[in-house]
Amino acid sequence: MSSNYLFLFRFFLCVWVFLAAAALGPSRAWSYEEIKVTDGGNLEGKVVFQGTVPSPRKVIPTQDQQVCGGPRDEPRIVLGPDNTVQGAIVYLKGVEKGKAFEKPKKPPVVDNVKCKFEPEIQVVPVGTEILILNSDPVLHNTHGYLITDSRRGRTVFNQAMPQKGQQLKSTLKLPGIIDVACDVHGWMQAWILVAENPYYAVTEKNGTFAIKDIPPGKYTLATFQPHTGVRETPVTVEAKKTSNVNVELKK
Repeated sequence: MSSNYLFLFRFFLCVWVFLAAAALGPSRAWSYEEIKVTDGGNLEGKVVFQGTVPSPRKVIPTQDQQVCGGPRDEPRIVLGPDNTVQGAIVYLKGVEKGKAFEKPKKPPVVDNVKCKFEPEIQVVPVGTEILILNSDPVLHNTHGYLITDSRRGRTVFNQAMPQKGQQLKSTLKLPGIIDVACDVHGWMQAWILVAENPYYAVTEKNGTFAIKDIPPGKYTLATFQPHTGVRETPVTVEAKKTSNVNVELKK
């Protein structure tokens, strides 16, 4: 190939790459600025389930029963008094700047314990390094998927762990909800919200939550529960005031 043809080939290749990138749009990224919040407001509320309470999920271990146990029922949603929802993740979307992230007191962990994940629900800041453990004397394959359009998307981590006491680390670089599964024991499941800002909470046993020191403005409050998925609610935060919001979930 002559130098002229080589130059043209490289030129058009660069143009094609540029146009392809432009067509795809910017890659998924986050940008959050930590500032001192002097006039922040608060959000307080409650998450309630509406409708017929779903029947429990039937778990029938087909292998490693000496560790995993026998057949059992597991609730799809844990309800408190007046159908309040325990263990739902509540978080604000679209907060570009605000208070600093609180550093975890100890490294976040996803542990395989008697063929269940512990914890089943947790929230960590984006960029966090988590510790994946196997406390069972059987093979687990801990597989994390980033949820996209309510479906499992790209793999975030995928760790085969054949030995009891094995430890591996994974850095969560992208914000979003991760569905954690075990490729060996299909009933195992957990969820991690990788938060792009520190404005989140997990509902208490009575379904209540509180998010504090939020810069005044209009936001979207997202509520995630594995059975119902994500529910979005518009909210307005006023300076130095507490706003109340109740979220109703249904399947």
